[in-house]
Amino acid sequence: MRTRVFPPQQALSLREYVLLMAALFSMVAFSIDSIMPALPQIAAQFVPDDVNRAQLLISSFVIGAGLGQLVFGPLSDTIGRRCSLAAGMVLYMMAAFATLWAQSLESILFLRFVQGMGAAGPRTCGMAMTRDLYEGREMARVNSMAFTFFVLVPAVAPLIGQWVVLGFGWRHMFTTYIIMAALILTWFLTRQPETLPPERRRKLSPGPTITAFKTVLSTRVTLLYMAVITLAFAQLMAFISSAQQVFVDVLGAGTRFPLYFAGVTIFSAISGFLNAQLVMRLGMRKLAQAGFLAQTILAFTTTLFWAVYAPEGSTALWVFCAWATTLFFLNGLSFGNLNALAIQPLGHVAGTASAVIGALPTVGAIAIAAPIGLMFNGTPFPLLIGVTICSGLALGLMQLDRHNAS
Repeated sequence: MRTRVFPPQQALSLREYVLLMAALFSMVAFSIDSIMPALPQIAAQFVPDDVNRAQLLISSFVIGAGLGQLVFGPLSDTIGRRCSLAAGMVLYMMAAFATLWAQSLESILFLRFVQGMGAAGPRTCGMAMTRDLYEGREMARVNSMAFTFFVLVPAVAPLIGQWVVLGFGWRHMFTTYIIMAALILTWFLTRQPETLPPERRRKLSPGPTITAFKTVLSTRVTLLYMAVITLAFAQLMAFISSAQQVFVDVLGAGTRFPLYFAGVTIFSAISGFLNAQLVMRLGMRKLAQAGFLAQTILAFTTTLFWAVYAPEGSTALWVFCAWATTLFFLNGLSFGNLNALAIQPLGHVAGTASAVIGALPTVGAIAIAAPIGLMFNGTPFPLLIGVTICSGLALGLMQLDRHNAS
């Protein structure tokens, strides 16, 4: 049941709210996926002898997005969601602007880290706003509907990235980021009211902030689902980090890579819609478990198929695309539910909880995904084996929560 913080005439409709949340969350996905077509050019310009290092442009952004949540979470509990989100968007645009003149891979990596920290603002504040307005399965339903639209971003981001890179050069990807952020920020500031009234805000001082962090880190069910989220995000980031090399170097996709990537991700949009319908009847935990079980079986089966038959040409391409589609599809049955399960008992410190639930799993996921990506050896085996292990461990961890039927 929706809890109105403001009079009805000031609140957004559910449809517009879902679309706005999808846009805010999409900043992270777009910033990650759209840079993939630029990696070969950046590697050729700055690190021609170690092209795998260009993958770190993805990792550095994601680490910044993770750690930035530890700043914007407590900040949003103190000064409100709107001001905190706007501050993050401005930081994101400033870092993108500075990258237009960066002259080394190291400087770009640093600016990508800062850009990621800025992107943590809309991600953290958006999640906290949803927790302000919704609870339990209804919150999971809203997250799932947002995912339905959000998933279109990874589908089109590499296409947009390739168009910008081929037409204007890789640096103008960062011009694109500035324009996108400015448009979304304008929409947010003109339409979305504040969801955290002054009487519910916390003082920005070490004592209350530390207490809030302790509350989050001492909640057993939250820690359990943070570990599960870490593994779920790790397998997705491992795929994203390796995708360009697998599709181009192994499968021979060439400049058609963004089209195949779009095809893989676009079909997963239905999973968010499906989850929004099923979660109210079956519950968050059951759906997430089903997703991990299915992916463990599918990734393991694909690994065995590749080892036995060593497919080539179009067979290899379509087998890999079919498996990758299941990876994205089953994520739609996991992420919204897992985040809702993790934050459910922490409504009184939703901003800080959103920060910790976003930050620690993100950093942990990169610690798992980056080595998988760097182990690329001209085959998809490191990726397939990594996903099998991550899904299997996530499924095992979920068995430890035997009391949550949500």
